[in-house]
Amino acid sequence: MNNYLSYLNLLSQQKHFILVDTFKRANMKTSERKILSFVHSDFEDLELWYPVLRLRGEGFKVHLAGDITNHVYVGKYGVPAKSDVSFDEIDADDYDGLLVPGGWAPDKLRRFPDVLEFTRKMMEANKPVGQICHAGWVLVSANVLKGRKVTSTPGIKDDLINAGAEWVDEAVVVDGNLVSSQKPADLPFYMNAFLELFK
Repeated sequence: MNNYLSYLNLLSQQKHFILVDTFKRANMKTSERKILSFVHSDFEDLELWYPVLRLRGEGFKVHLAGDITNHVYVGKYGVPAKSDVSFDEIDADDYDGLLVPGGWAPDKLRRFPDVLEFTRKMMEANKPVGQICHAGWVLVSANVLKGRKVTSTPGIKDDLINAGAEWVDEAVVVDGNLVSSQKPADLPFYMNAFLELFK
């Protein structure tokens, strides 16, 4: 477990984690694209950092937004994440996609009006939005799931259904601009689907 935490901590410090091969493939169009990821305490460490690092490796600019700018939040397993901007500074017009990590953070994120408004605007603009595990709570509170096909951790299945979504038991579900997934083991397939929306 200590080796696992040390590895994640190392990865979390890599602001520009770009592999040579993926860097060569990244074109100017991709490098100009900006993705926002929400962050708050008790996020699921892998569900925050795997997507962020994968996108940075593909040439995207990724910003972390928390309720406080330049604040260090700590994940469920002790991995830190420092916010780049605060919720009241973000504008949906400035971003090309949104990621919502899982863990217990979504239950905190859903209480911020700026988070919900940003999520609504991204969905209305049909920009790629990714939710994994408990992240669906944020979209439930933003009232954007009616008639959408999604998945999540089974623990919030009823919440999504009650919000008007069609819940399915699959590792990854793509419904238009919305990509959803269930757990950390699904991350590679989740990000493959998210990245596909930019092609």
